[in-house]
Amino acid sequence: MGVGRTPRRLGGRAGAGVLGGALGLAAAAQAAETAPGLHAHNAVGFAVLIGLTIFATILSLIYLRERARWARREHTLTAELAELRGAHDRADLLLGSEPQVVVTWDARGEPRVEGDVGITAEGSRPGSVRRVLAFGAWLMPADAAALDAAVESLRGRGERFRRTVHTPQGRTIEAQGQAVGGQALLRLRELTGERQELVELRATLEEARHGLSALSGLLDAIPQPVWRRGRDGRLAWANAAYVAAAEAGDSARAVREGAELLERTAREEAERRRSRGGTGPLRVSAVVAGARRTLDVTEVPTEAGTVGIAVDVSELESVRADLQRQMDANVRTLDQLPTAVAMFDARQQLIFHNAAYRQLWDLDPAFLEGRPLDGEILDTLRNARKLPEQADFRSWKAGVLAAYRAAEAQETWWHLPDGRTLRVLADPNPQGGLTYLFEDVSERVHLESRYNVLMQVQSETLDTLREPVAVFGTDGRLKFANRAFAQVWRIGPEMLEVQPHIDQVIAVCRTLSPAEEPWTQIREAVTGLVDARHGLACRLALADGTMLDCAAEPLPDGATLLTHIDVTASVNVERALTDKNEALERTTRLRDEFVHHVSYELRSPLTNIIGFTELLGDETVGALNPRQREYADHIMRSSAALLVIINDILDLASIDAGSMELTRERVDVQTTIAAAVRGIGDRLAEADIALVLDVPPDIGSFVADGKRVRQILFNLLSNAVGFSAPGQQVRVCARKDGESLVLEVIDQGRGMPPEVMERVFERFESHTLGTRHRGVGLGLSIVRSFVELHGGRIDIASSPGAGTRVTCTFPVGDGEAHLAAAE
Repeated sequence: MGVGRTPRRLGGRAGAGVLGGALGLAAAAQAAETAPGLHAHNAVGFAVLIGLTIFATILSLIYLRERARWARREHTLTAELAELRGAHDRADLLLGSEPQVVVTWDARGEPRVEGDVGITAEGSRPGSVRRVLAFGAWLMPADAAALDAAVESLRGRGERFRRTVHTPQGRTIEAQGQAVGGQALLRLRELTGERQELVELRATLEEARHGLSALSGLLDAIPQPVWRRGRDGRLAWANAAYVAAAEAGDSARAVREGAELLERTAREEAERRRSRGGTGPLRVSAVVAGARRTLDVTEVPTEAGTVGIAVDVSELESVRADLQRQMDANVRTLDQLPTAVAMFDARQQLIFHNAAYRQLWDLDPAFLEGRPLDGEILDTLRNARKLPEQADFRSWKAGVLAAYRAAEAQETWWHLPDGRTLRVLADPNPQGGLTYLFEDVSERVHLESRYNVLMQVQSETLDTLREPVAVFGTDGRLKFANRAFAQVWRIGPEMLEVQPHIDQVIAVCRTLSPAEEPWTQIREAVTGLVDARHGLACRLALADGTMLDCAAEPLPDGATLLTHIDVTASVNVERALTDKNEALERTTRLRDEFVHHVSYELRSPLTNIIGFTELLGDETVGALNPRQREYADHIMRSSAALLVIINDILDLASIDAGSMELTRERVDVQTTIAAAVRGIGDRLAEADIALVLDVPPDIGSFVADGKRVRQILFNLLSNAVGFSAPGQQVRVCARKDGESLVLEVIDQGRGMPPEVMERVFERFESHTLGTRHRGVGLGLSIVRSFVELHGGRIDIASSPGAGTRVTCTFPVGDGEAHLAAAE
């Protein structure tokens, strides 16, 4: 037993034995101390021996018991180890049963790789443990990136995943990650056989599911109704357009309630067509979203039933009808055109011709209605000698028919034997065939020839003119200049040949006429960009004293005609006449100033003469004998006449100066006429002339200057009395005509010839016409001035031996307005 060997672990009982041995030794020692007659040393030794014996015995017992227990423990552990080894072998067997790798990460994050690392092999590079987690080295880049992200999520957040990845060699690897016991586990295994087929089928199913979803979304997005029926003919699926057309609310309700878009007869007709094997859409009429529409319905049988689609062709039918109407209108329009039109299809058969085509070639309508070939028509026209004469008709005909193969329209000219000229345009149709346009240009060719001759004649005519003439085109270049233009401005033939620009022409001309402003105006007239073109007239002064009147006139074609006329002699005469006219105007002003001055200077002494004559006539300074009284009366009458003349001259002077103002008031017409008649009453009695008044009693009044109106009537009556013979009568008429007052003075005198009437209103024009009437010729001039100041007009009608009628028209409304403004 070795004493020095101490057991590792002491049970409770062993401790109790040791404690008992110690107590025995203590008791022995106490007995030795108390035993009389024993030696102390022997007693202690004996006690120790007994304790050691007891301790060894107990310790042996403990050893034996622990050895048995450890033997049992070892047997249990050996059994467990054997079982674990069997489980490990079975796990290795299962792990190696297929190509797979298991990667686990412990608490410190260190990966542990187990399994067949050969699945990471790539070509000649064998698999290794290091390549397992280097996914980018042996997987497709997209799969490697996705797998790295999934592993990070697994290790960081414990998110499990399962996905399929691929190698560049086309192998399929299933990657599955999950958290087990607080550790992350990644299993990579290569799929083969049925498992790989199952994965592929699952991927195919998922792709089909996505495709079906996309197809369903696409069908829901299209505006045409689409549906699917089962074998029993019931509605199994419908898109959004079908639901909206059938007004079913949603797709599920439409399928549940069997909402039908087509009527029963239409569905039965579609079924009959399918049973007969008919193809193509069926055109039916249906109510779509509450409106009657025309649909093209196509239903196709499938293994699970039928699928159908309805296309709304209502607008197409409307457009087709409009197109047909437009084509009919085009046919009618083409039939009215003077240009001959013929259309041939791709087989060169005639499919359309208008009336002008029949009239052009004078062909039999029955022949044309038979849709002949283009070559047959050419042969018929050649036999009738209606085509251009050709030495090799076969080659010419082949060239004409070659237009069917041309890519662009071809234009040719046909000179017919009857003298006509045709412009023939052969235009290929996009769908094949050809369209001929035959235009009779005989008249145009004739007119063009005549136009060219006319232009040549005009050019020769302008070239012989002595006046300079030039024509500038729309681009501002000199298109034509006659010899006179080139001679006046000294432009050489070499410059005319290059058609110089207006700026170059002006630069040459300014050497002879340096003034800048006229040439600026000419340049603007030729090259100016304006909406409305107008002519220009200006004068050019040459350095040698020649004066030219320049005129620029726009031509209809956009060109500009520039002409010059030598007006040097006219300008000289004009200057002389202008100087003479200015001298006459100065003389007239001096005369008027003289008359005005003299009138004012004569008025004061004349007033004194009249005053003193009245004193003499009243005999306040003494009695007068009859002769003296007669002389005083003559002085009085002469002074009054002279005063009237002076007042008339002053009134005319005030009117000329613009200082005459009317004093507007309400004037009674009858009272004013009576006042004027009183002023002329003595002359009427002296001349034995009767006065007739034709004035309505209700004529009323109007707004005017009463004094001037009386003066107008007085002057008119004076003239009428002066030019009337004894026994005749003078008539005064007044009437209102709408917004006007008309006053007329009519006499039965000699009348006036036309040459006198032309100058009757001019000042100082006095014509006695064989009568004793004398005057200075101011009466009618003053009358016209006063009438025009009132805003009226004066008219005179007279002829020799028929008397004279003077009519004065005064506006009534204007006078009221003037009076209201004055108030």
